[in-house]
Amino acid sequence: MSVGKNAVPLIALDAVAIDTEATGLDPRKARIVEIGAVRLAGERIKPDAPFRQLVRPGIPIPADAVRIHGIDDAGLAGAPEFSEVWPQFSEYLADDVLIGHTIGFDIALLRRELERIGMRWSARPALDTRLLAQIAEPELAGYSLEQLAVWLGIDITGRHSALGDASATAKIFCALIPKLRERGIRTLAEATRACDSLLESPGQQYPSGWARPTSTNTKLLPERTAERFDTYLYRRRVGTLMTPAQSIAADAPIGTALEMMTREKISSLFIFLEKGDIAERRPEHNGIITERDILRAIGTHGPAALALPVGKAMSRPLSSVSADALAYLAIGRMNRQGFRHLGVTDDLGQVVGALSARDLLRLRAEAAVELGDEIDEAKETAELARAWAKLAPICADLLREGLTAKEVASVISQQLEQLTRRAAILSEIWMKETGHGDPPCPYAFVVLGSAGRGESLLAMDQDNALIFEDGANADADRWFQTMAEHTADILHTVGVPYCQGGVMAKNAPWRGSASIWRKRVNDWIERSDPQDLLSVDIFFDLHGVHGLVALAEALWRDAFDAAQGNVGFAKLLIEVAGTVEPGRTWFGGFRTVQGRIDLKKAGLFGLVTAARSLAICHHVVQRSTPVRLESVKILMQRSTEDLDALVEAHGVFLDLILRQQLVDIESGRSPSNAVEVKRLSRQERDRLRSALAAVEYLDEIARDLLFQA
Repeated sequence: MSVGKNAVPLIALDAVAIDTEATGLDPRKARIVEIGAVRLAGERIKPDAPFRQLVRPGIPIPADAVRIHGIDDAGLAGAPEFSEVWPQFSEYLADDVLIGHTIGFDIALLRRELERIGMRWSARPALDTRLLAQIAEPELAGYSLEQLAVWLGIDITGRHSALGDASATAKIFCALIPKLRERGIRTLAEATRACDSLLESPGQQYPSGWARPTSTNTKLLPERTAERFDTYLYRRRVGTLMTPAQSIAADAPIGTALEMMTREKISSLFIFLEKGDIAERRPEHNGIITERDILRAIGTHGPAALALPVGKAMSRPLSSVSADALAYLAIGRMNRQGFRHLGVTDDLGQVVGALSARDLLRLRAEAAVELGDEIDEAKETAELARAWAKLAPICADLLREGLTAKEVASVISQQLEQLTRRAAILSEIWMKETGHGDPPCPYAFVVLGSAGRGESLLAMDQDNALIFEDGANADADRWFQTMAEHTADILHTVGVPYCQGGVMAKNAPWRGSASIWRKRVNDWIERSDPQDLLSVDIFFDLHGVHGLVALAEALWRDAFDAAQGNVGFAKLLIEVAGTVEPGRTWFGGFRTVQGRIDLKKAGLFGLVTAARSLAICHHVVQRSTPVRLESVKILMQRSTEDLDALVEAHGVFLDLILRQQLVDIESGRSPSNAVEVKRLSRQERDRLRSALAAVEYLDEIARDLLFQA
């Protein structure tokens, strides 16, 4: 699948910084005398050989130009003409984004030179470091290369040579990336949009004859084409495809394993090894023997292999995937690791089944399948960002091919969980490399809120927490604080911003031992002050993503047990969340701000809160909002049209918000929960009116159901 550049973070951008020297300052008349360029990968200048080439212009070089760049007619006597240079330079540029200081001049020069030889300039995305610097720091006295180098603490050499200025531009761009991120500008599209806005302000127009930098025109929601995108693997979970776990003792003969596989018509057996006095069914403690393992043993030992113990031929440790994972993650893992079999684990990390390549033969997809494992394999933040940038185009493909927004939200949530897990792993590695050592005790890193519920969309921030085993001291907590701070920084840099409400493991209220967490939960349930319960509700969406996830799962279930039947606590959670903001006017129109309606405030947030509170009170130990509502309906033992309407409304809100977010990402806007009403079709407006009507009496519905046994 081709992934457009619009959503790519600047930190992961493949780019080429260019500069030209010319015979004059008017690109309509001037001719190129030198071209210089260096390659960039986000915040780093690639070590590849830079590009430098003198160019014979075919006209005399004026003395004024020679005084600037030092290139005269004699120096160009043996240089090639532009027509000879262009093929090599074009190959160097490849498909990368162009970076330049006042790049409109350079593009105009290149375009004019191409016209002279009967060729056309192919528009490509380009960024101007002068404009980017003005956006990053509007109060600077000036924005020349020298002034920016001083401001950013950069040494530049070779000024007024094409390669020297291209190198200086590359260094400046790298230094600007974190400053732009502080301004909320992360992606290529956001940077382009900000530059466009600056150029449209008074006094900022490019000089006459200069080319205006352009953005990509990649459409995230293109028209349906004949090429189909395989979506089956994004709908099915591994647990529905696996076969039950079957095992054999490590000392059993390989021949016995072969007989068992033949009889049961399976292609693998697990070997559950004892750890201490207890046989644990955890992947890291156990192994697997497959048909290929047996063939390999026979190839090595001949017929005598059948008498050897299974333990001699098994593969260990067992590679695994969660039963709750979507099938595309299993395919990606098999492809990356070169395995044809995976163990399948439950929420507690115990092996409960097997998944083979044979089970997945009918499931196929393109590059989207690899996204999860691209995240798992990332060695640094820039690689994570590059993988994460593919998420929006994948979501657009999935919507186009008929998946519901709820199903796409599940994909987004699983990717966010993987991203969080990988950020935590990279932080562990960083802690060890910086002298902090290994984790002082087992722990679980968890996500909260929409990620835990499987309902994340593309306007997300960080909601996470950390739980560690009892018995750790203050030094251990300091280790986890440092590690969590680094994890939060990675996620923020990649594109999952810090939580404005502070719900992050790096902050003390969202980090602690299991016993501390249980005390917190009990305090929450017993308190009556709403101010003490801000952000508490999302704890009940908790889902472990890294480490000892069984510790998190047990705490989550204990919290539901402690809150069961506590109507006062559940009611208070609804009150703390506040009332739903009316989304409709008295006359049936939509209440908008600048043409948009915030569907999170107008319904989604209140709906999710009500479903969660009902689940807490009635002990519905589930995470998904629709599942919580359906379970409450079953528990009430009656047909509840109001709840059916709320489930439908939840799907409508997700659908309209996600589609708007994709449009906004494409145009360089930061995604939000506000939907532009004028772009909705008549059918979408009707669906939205019905959804808003369903949540108008949400408070009354929730209170009524809270007090029903």
